[in-house]
Amino acid sequence: MNRYNRRVQVPDLQLPKYDNVEERVDGEEGDDSNNNGVARLITTENNVSDDQEPFMGVKVRRKASRHRDIKGDYLDVPSHSYLMKILQKQGDKQVLFADKVLKFTGSGKMKQRILLITDFAIYIIDPEINALKRRIALAAVEKICLSELSDNFFAIIIPTEYDLLMASTRKTEIVTVLVEATRSASDYELEVAFSNSFEYNADAELVKVIEFEEVEGGVKTRITRK
Repeated sequence: MNRYNRRVQVPDLQLPKYDNVEERVDGEEGDDSNNNGVARLITTENNVSDDQEPFMGVKVRRKASRHRDIKGDYLDVPSHSYLMKILQKQGDKQVLFADKVLKFTGSGKMKQRILLITDFAIYIIDPEINALKRRIALAAVEKICLSELSDNFFAIIIPTEYDLLMASTRKTEIVTVLVEATRSASDYELEVAFSNSFEYNADAELVKVIEFEEVEGGVKTRITRK
């Protein structure tokens, strides 16, 4: 059995516990603070061992991440009819990954979303209204951007559309699934780029820069307009 196609049943559709992401954005764009449109997020290291190893030879992985079981479907997709209807309407049948994540909007706010990855596409679903927000073909993804530090953030770069910036405690599994699914679907290797500062298109006409800095007790993340 493909290790990314196993299902695990969970009693509730709850957001994974982000015990190492402080869900705080200071001075979000569009608010009344005098922060010049700068969003700052802090990734903390609570209850995490200092024992670390590289991910894909570059990125620091925490011990907790390294030893986490890989299950693929953390939501038991077949038990939720609205998710099945979305997949059936699009013609996708094989779910490689399913979980709740944090997605960053163009204004810098964090929204809870369901991330589904199939053997052909990426789905972004709003769990509050059970609605599909985006479907992105794997073939449309150019690369995935991550920092070299110990944090939960990753960006999926889509040249023909606007990009996705998200955070998940299962980031390593998500990246691995996307790389392997893309290789299987289109026979090319999806680029995984590591940098402590990179650009992404927050929407069709808005380019932002996200910067990562290692600080005492964790990683500071700063998002600004280009």
